[in-house]
Amino acid sequence: MDSIIETQRQTHEEIERYEQALADVLGQNPTVRKNITRRDRKAAEILDRVGTLRKELVDLYEDIPGLRPRELELLSAPPAGQDDLAEFYTRYNKIKSFHQRNPGISSRQFVNELDDLVKGDGVQSIQVDGDAEPTILDPLDAVFTSNEAYGKFLDVTLPHSQYLNLRGATRLSYIAFVELLKQGKVERNLDLKEKSQAGYLEYVQTLYNYLLSFFERALPLVNVQAKIKEEEEKFQAAWEAGQVPGWEAASSSKSQAQTANGEGIWCKYCQKNYSKQTVYDAHLKSEKHKKKEREGKAVSDPSQANGSPAPAASSSNSSQRNKLQAPAKLTFLVTALLTFPPIPALLADTRTEVERKMALTAREREAELQESEEQAAAPPVDLEAMDEEEDDGKIYNPLKLPLGWDGKPIPVWLWKLHGLGVSFDCEICQSTYQGRKVFDKHFSESKHAFGLRALGVPPGRHWFGLTKINDVLALAEKLKREGRAELADMDRAEEFEDDEGHVYDRKTWQDLKKQGLI
Repeated sequence: MDSIIETQRQTHEEIERYEQALADVLGQNPTVRKNITRRDRKAAEILDRVGTLRKELVDLYEDIPGLRPRELELLSAPPAGQDDLAEFYTRYNKIKSFHQRNPGISSRQFVNELDDLVKGDGVQSIQVDGDAEPTILDPLDAVFTSNEAYGKFLDVTLPHSQYLNLRGATRLSYIAFVELLKQGKVERNLDLKEKSQAGYLEYVQTLYNYLLSFFERALPLVNVQAKIKEEEEKFQAAWEAGQVPGWEAASSSKSQAQTANGEGIWCKYCQKNYSKQTVYDAHLKSEKHKKKEREGKAVSDPSQANGSPAPAASSSNSSQRNKLQAPAKLTFLVTALLTFPPIPALLADTRTEVERKMALTAREREAELQESEEQAAAPPVDLEAMDEEEDDGKIYNPLKLPLGWDGKPIPVWLWKLHGLGVSFDCEICQSTYQGRKVFDKHFSESKHAFGLRALGVPPGRHWFGLTKINDVLALAEKLKREGRAELADMDRAEEFEDDEGHVYDRKTWQDLKKQGLI
């Protein structure tokens, strides 16, 4: 067994090397979403290893097995008459024997593995028999779906289908469902009875599991577990107080007791529930009620009524309350996660992406899919073949210039030539464009065309250069008026026919008549 002191020293060294590796990973500045996600996952993996080592280090310092006194005794001066170097040679022989049995282990092995973790991307190239080019395998392709785009968007197609199957749920399109989640809501106009069904519990459970999975896969550096623990404590306090939004009737024990004994108006003298106000008013005039009212025996709480099945009702109330607590808790947690950054921004990007894809034609979708497949099949970049000035992965760009094809900032003269310092806002697209060239190009893109269709205007060259919604609507109204005036003129036009059957308008007829041709 290794020395406990040496084990502590080795653990401290590994922690320091992991911390340095973490600083190197976080110092990287990728611009592509796929590489950003890969960097965050590396950092999360290193943090998990550091946490494990720190826990082991605490156990070593607490010395639960009691190895430290024995170790100190062996390292102390031996009794008189014994060899002072006996313990040293014993440990030396153990180390020598270990390396003879394991010749592949070297002092640089841990450092090399750590370097591979920091600089590597996990992409493998496999040559398949019969294929001219090697097959590229990226582990991130198996982690995210195609709709998630490596954590750039959310894919809530399964919760959406489950929501549509709920009893009493409003029929929402996928875009409307994403907008509903963006507002921090999981349902619309569902009453307590409908939310107590098993389908609703399955729906919120699926949505909750997906959000947790998305945080784990795409946002590993976000401490979502602390947020969930905090929200669970808030829910428990609100549930006991009967103040859970949308579940007040379920979380209130008093309200549940009244419901268990029968819904309606409670008569504290007769100790009965009446379903309607008219029936309750009629029974007030009865002799039985007046007699009990004179006796003065009133019971305000239905659960304390004499002769009523209070224990059974209380048991039924408790069972129903516990049954509703699970969907209420999941709804509360999902609502909290939907408002937890950066989920609202991702939902907004998801809606924009869905709208963009809906505006594409079939040919454009195929071209986009082919382009993504070609990018996925591209060979990985050889980082060792890059210039020495790029080894640190840092780019000096104090003016925040755009990056060119080589990954370096473009020259200032080119930035000024294209007017990239001038921004143009488009109210129709709700976007900002840098440079006149990009701004003019966006008028023919699908995003601008989709915005025009949303205003009820067909895309065309008439609207080129218009970025204000009011200007577009004013021009559309003007074109409509001119079209109606032209149609009216055509209706009022007079036609003349000569002897040979030729038809002319008024002006042509008068000109030909003056010339004597008719």
